[in-house]
Amino acid sequence: MNVRTSHPLALPVGTTLDRYIMNRQYAFAYATGELSQLLRDIALAGKIINREINRAGLIDLTGGMGVQNVQGESQQKLDVIADIRFSRALKNGGEVCAIISEEEEEIILTGNNNAKYVVAIDPLDGSTNIDVNVSIGTIFSIYRRVTPIGSEPTVEDFLQGGHEQVAAGYILYGSSTILVYTTGHSVNGFTYDASLGEFILSHADIRSPLDGTIYSCNDGNVDEYEEPVRKYLASCREKHHTARYIGSLVADFHRNLLKGGIYLYPPTAKNPDGKLRLLYECYPLAFIAERAGCRAVTHRESILDIKPRSLHQRSSLYMGAPAMVSDLLCLFP
Repeated sequence: MNVRTSHPLALPVGTTLDRYIMNRQYAFAYATGELSQLLRDIALAGKIINREINRAGLIDLTGGMGVQNVQGESQQKLDVIADIRFSRALKNGGEVCAIISEEEEEIILTGNNNAKYVVAIDPLDGSTNIDVNVSIGTIFSIYRRVTPIGSEPTVEDFLQGGHEQVAAGYILYGSSTILVYTTGHSVNGFTYDASLGEFILSHADIRSPLDGTIYSCNDGNVDEYEEPVRKYLASCREKHHTARYIGSLVADFHRNLLKGGIYLYPPTAKNPDGKLRLLYECYPLAFIAERAGCRAVTHRESILDIKPRSLHQRSSLYMGAPAMVSDLLCLFP
């Protein structure tokens, strides 16, 4: 009997994000449908932002708003749009009682006081790169609230610490759009197929290399970096390591996660505590990094061990292949 084989042009589509989430609910810290739906809501907003980015140059969505956000940074048009899209998707989804965003000074109350989760989000990281068609991203972190269900959420729901995240992820809008997330177990990536309108599993159980040859930092600030960091960067050059710095945190992190490397954002005179935001940049990426076999630290402690004090707290960050991070830390007294 002849066995009919699949033609290469008619191979299976693969596992969609929705099906993967449904099949893996047992792996969630709280095996209910709420977290599954919340992840779907984030994915939906990501699809919408992908669409807006792809047509930004055609409908005048590039450039600045002429104002600064709560961080003191120039607010881009797409920053505002992304903030609105994600906030609206999370409010309408009904699974989130409160949100903190890089673009907003205070907590965003959704009115869903019976919801079990809160979300910390950077709606559009690296948005100043959109004008020159460089990759940008979204970073998110999910917590189970600590205030009583039915009450109004408070700051305490967000200041639980990095180890209390129940899920974290990012969406990278680049040559393709990919959503990467973890619920504390494996790290998985889903590439967006615009023809189907679906995220398809493309990077199953991501494990980062233990060592690497890529280093990523803003070389323009090197004279302000601490002496151990300058020594480490000098050793990278002596070893003929490759310098790669896009200036979009998500893009730099994603490349190093897959290929092996280290990302460095040390403190400077202008930002003595570091520049990156702890709750919605450092925590979620550190959560992903550690589940994929990387390390994420300051020169003193693990990022996830830092005690949060405020919603927009900043931190330094050294993150990547364990061997490279260890080599850096050995230079600190």
